[in-house]
Amino acid sequence: MTDIKIILEDGAEYHGKSFGYQGSTAGEVVFSTAMTGYPETLTDPSYKGQILVMTYPLVGNYGVPCDDKENGMPKFFESDSIHVSALVVTDYTHNYSHWAAIKSLDEWMKENRVPGVYGIDTRAIARHLREKGAMLGKVVYLNQDVPFYNPYDDHLVDMVSCREKIAYGNGAHRILLVDCGVKFNIIRSLIENDATVIRVPWDYDFLGEEYDGLFISNGPGDPRKCDVTIRNIAKAFERNEPMMGICLGNQMMGLAVGADTFKLKYGHHSHNQPIRLAKSNTAFITAQNHGFAINMDTLPADWEEFYINLNDGTNEGIRHKTKPFFSAQFHPEASAGATDTEYMFDLFIEEVKKYKAGSKYEGN
Repeated sequence: MTDIKIILEDGAEYHGKSFGYQGSTAGEVVFSTAMTGYPETLTDPSYKGQILVMTYPLVGNYGVPCDDKENGMPKFFESDSIHVSALVVTDYTHNYSHWAAIKSLDEWMKENRVPGVYGIDTRAIARHLREKGAMLGKVVYLNQDVPFYNPYDDHLVDMVSCREKIAYGNGAHRILLVDCGVKFNIIRSLIENDATVIRVPWDYDFLGEEYDGLFISNGPGDPRKCDVTIRNIAKAFERNEPMMGICLGNQMMGLAVGADTFKLKYGHHSHNQPIRLAKSNTAFITAQNHGFAINMDTLPADWEEFYINLNDGTNEGIRHKTKPFFSAQFHPEASAGATDTEYMFDLFIEEVKKYKAGSKYEGN
């Protein structure tokens, strides 16, 4: 259990013990307050380039499940590999117990060359980030120093997107999914709604494809780097097929209609985030993982806010007033919960059915 430390760009240092891969790394430091679901969280491509600090004190207790596949995807993960740059926890549980576990979190992180740090007061780090904002940091193993690294300098979406067209399912509705770092549970949710999902790379020219509905996925980093995708989305609006976006997809839909985005102070990276349906008192509990939001003051008049974050008032989704286009900044498909908003996939498929039947969109 070798000495290791996490250093923030403002000079703050926290010393702990090493587990997982023994090495140094750097990235943006973010925190999550989720109590369950670390296999799903670590494989979420939206965490690419980030050092994840988990405030829940018990991590590793149920090990890591098998990588059996279903519909061409691992049953228990959100992608094919771990995407966080490092994991920081208070207390790593060495002895795991779960009926589906086949290995420890320590073994899994070693296989994926991901360093881990434990024995640190992660709530103190979270409080520091809440006051100062998300910042760059590095995990230094045995004084093997590395420079700070800003992941937003790179095209993170290009790193995590697929490289070729892939088909999933055999449903009645052909959904073209633009992969900007998609979580597999989005694909699973669409398949469960009788869809055939055609997954294409972020920069794929999908305008020549035939589809019943267009889906823009989640993903990491600054949405403005996906200029090709944004231009394609703007052109796709002219076709009037139903369109739904999640997370980064929400931001890119906003950019495609001329709105602007901005970086949040510390982002939303956890479960149990409360949101409110606009123009109502209806609230939901959601899972989230993003660092940017749409500036609602820049949204065109024919669009409106769909959901609002009850913690800081930022945007959580947009929709067109007369056409079948809408989005969610949160994750209605979250595998580890909350599942309050799974109905959004039903809304999307219902609009697909109406479109195929020739019905006019009447708003949500």
